Amino acid sequence: MKVEQIYTGCLAQGAYYIESKGEVAIIDPLREVKPYINRAKLDDAKIKYIFETHFHADFVSGHVTLAKETGAPIVFGPNANPNFEAIIAEDNQEFKLGEVTIKVLHTPGHTMESTTYLLKDKDGKDHAIFSGDTLFLGDVGRPDLAQKMGVLTEKDLAGFLYDSLREKIMPLADDVIVYPAHGAGSACGKNMMKETVDTLGNQKKMNYALRADMTKEEFIKEVTDGLLPPPQYFPLNVKMNKEGYEDIEQVLERGTRALSPKAFEVAANETGAIVLDVRNAADFAKGHIPRSIFIGLDGSFAPWVGALIADVQQPILLVAPKGLEEEAVTRLSRVGFDNTLGYLEGGFEAWKKASMEYDTVSQVDAVELKNELENDNAPVFDVRKSSEYLSEHVLEAYNTPLDYLNDHLSEFPEKETFYVHCAGGYRSMIAASILKSRGIHNLIDVKGGFKAINEAGIPVSEYVCPSTL
Repeated sequence: MKVEQIYTGCLAQGAYYIESKGEVAIIDPLREVKPYINRAKLDDAKIKYIFETHFHADFVSGHVTLAKETGAPIVFGPNANPNFEAIIAEDNQEFKLGEVTIKVLHTPGHTMESTTYLLKDKDGKDHAIFSGDTLFLGDVGRPDLAQKMGVLTEKDLAGFLYDSLREKIMPLADDVIVYPAHGAGSACGKNMMKETVDTLGNQKKMNYALRADMTKEEFIKEVTDGLLPPPQYFPLNVKMNKEGYEDIEQVLERGTRALSPKAFEVAANETGAIVLDVRNAADFAKGHIPRSIFIGLDGSFAPWVGALIADVQQPILLVAPKGLEEEAVTRLSRVGFDNTLGYLEGGFEAWKKASMEYDTVSQVDAVELKNELENDNAPVFDVRKSSEYLSEHVLEAYNTPLDYLNDHLSEFPEKETFYVHCAGGYRSMIAASILKSRGIHNLIDVKGGFKAINEAGIPVSEYVCPSTL
């Protein structure tokens, strides 16, 4: 028996490859499926099953394409109703895979079709659970993302989740390995650990949601307390996972069309496409196409695209580092953004050489900011999350979280110069690009973000541990 976790940091997502005696099961595959097919070929094995723990909201799974490529059936748990052919398994149904067995544990709560898959070894001993978004390390799946089913509320779903954990998962042995669908950084939970694998016994000790003395009422209150609104693209990803989607190869073929600077400009004007610049923040600051939006590949790229662009049908034109165009299109498709129309051939340097108009972002380092603040009362805008801001912030700084920047546009000065910062510089450059695209140009980005601000000795509020907020 072989179990491999294939973890994608950008999405904080874990897919799984299980092989026994030449038969393979894939759990929650990513959109691009060739790596799974090639991995099975290396083992001289055949993909027999594709298991889905639920209809994912934060990414588009590769189940439809993988089934088409391999002929392997897609398996969902009870209550799933996809628009394509699939096995809708019954609770406790078992699937043989070589010498091992995968048992279906219906664990509704995160969604009503949510299912945990229990892996039993050749001797029938419980070895591991693939818990999807039912159980994370340090947390559980949020109960407010499911498709609306009748009159069920998020509190109803939280109640189902409480029962699922205590009836299906907590009775399992402490040495059972927990393989979740997500880790820290995912919007599918609130308090996930940075680790991606653990034992169930350790989770019973430290996961607040698995406390033995916890009542259902306490669980519902804790799980639903402090939930932020989910990103707008989540329901659109659920729809694609439930109804099917375009083949990834077609998406790549369309998205990797090279466009000359002039053709790029024409395409932008004729299609209403967003120009998405995925280079690093420093290069974007030095020069970029006017009104383009910066979201760099070197950060949490796909989640920020989903949160800020939101509409998966939005046409996109790419400005990318040379050689990373296909990677950018692939990572966009992982969160359902399939309408990339091409990229700027030769990158931003070709745009400049063609004498096309371009823009820049003014920047200062933290020491310069300190001098400015001592001599002037220039406003500072902190685009970190509210919890980060409450933990520690520049005195008198305004908090305008990047996730909700459009709700704060009226708060930025019309003419007075102001400063923008985040934790390290990635989010503030995204914010700067959005503000400039809205016609707000009187901003200065703080290089190095709050880390540099602290090191420069700029006065900040008294530190409060974020876990106490």
